[in-house]
Amino acid sequence: MKEVELYTDGACSGNPGPGGWGAILRWAGKEKELSGGEPSTTNNRMELTAVIEGLAALREPCRVVLTSDSRYVVDGIQKGWARSWKRNGWRKADKKPALNADLWDRLLTLLEIHQVKFVWVHGHQGHPENERCDRLAVAAYEQYKKSGS
Repeated sequence: MKEVELYTDGACSGNPGPGGWGAILRWAGKEKELSGGEPSTTNNRMELTAVIEGLAALREPCRVVLTSDSRYVVDGIQKGWARSWKRNGWRKADKKPALNADLWDRLLTLLEIHQVKFVWVHGHQGHPENERCDRLAVAAYEQYKKSGS
């Protein structure tokens, strides 16, 4: 099984507002940058989308070390929240609907394919790949701000 490093970040100008995401895949000395965005979204949706798009870009099952500055994403998986929400019909412990259920469901499906270790890092603290992902995400949402869509 290939071992891959995946770095991700999401960003929004306003929350909600124009949003972007960035991801860097690294395998066997090669890198691939991915990015995209939406005209109206939230930061958490962009954080989840970065992870989903990075994992979806893998063409075969891989062992992945995924580095993110999103506590929402990392804790949602490591603390078992997302799986619990799904088991409970996308309801949280307080019976309120879990936000972003569509994206969490896609992520959980990808986690059945890949062996993923989640690593949390402080955002905007000089982590080189995290900073690069942030620049990719910001550049993606800037396109929506310029176009006015």
